[in-house]
Amino acid sequence: MRKIQFNIDDIKAKILSLKGEEVEMKYNKGRKKFDTISGTIQDVYPSVFTVSIKDQNGQVQTFSYYDVLCGNVVILS
Repeated sequence: MRKIQFNIDDIKAKILSLKGEEVEMKYNKGRKKFDTISGTIQDVYPSVFTVSIKDQNGQVQTFSYYDVLCGNVVILS
């Protein structure tokens, strides 16, 4: 069993501090497929945050804080 080092409030605070910053993220697409995107954290909401993807003409992708907590989404920079 994996020991969780952070809680949801820590993750929300970290992502809120990165709002407006350029980040690189790696996320799980399912069935052992991972994708890496580069973009800007656009908005921070109570249960999700949005990232404007740089390479796809400003397309917006939504992620939940729980995805970060579980390791399905990793913020690389």
